[in-house]
Amino acid sequence: MKYLVGIAFVLILGALAAAGVFMLRGSKTDEKKSRHMARALAVRVALSVSLFLLILLSWHMGWIQPTGMPLHR
Repeated sequence: MKYLVGIAFVLILGALAAAGVFMLRGSKTDEKKSRHMARALAVRVALSVSLFLLILLSWHMGWIQPTGMPLHR
């Protein structure tokens, strides 16, 4: 599960970086640049929501357990 979450975070950061590249890269048409940037941001949002739902499902199924922060030592 740790590896799956790590891979998801890398993909989320990759989509965010791609959106940044599309934003900064000069192109002949702003409409094309905007379309690519919006698609990359939509992929990032979809990956983030999917990761959140996967964590909730994993907790509900008992695959992962919350450990919390210790209150006293």
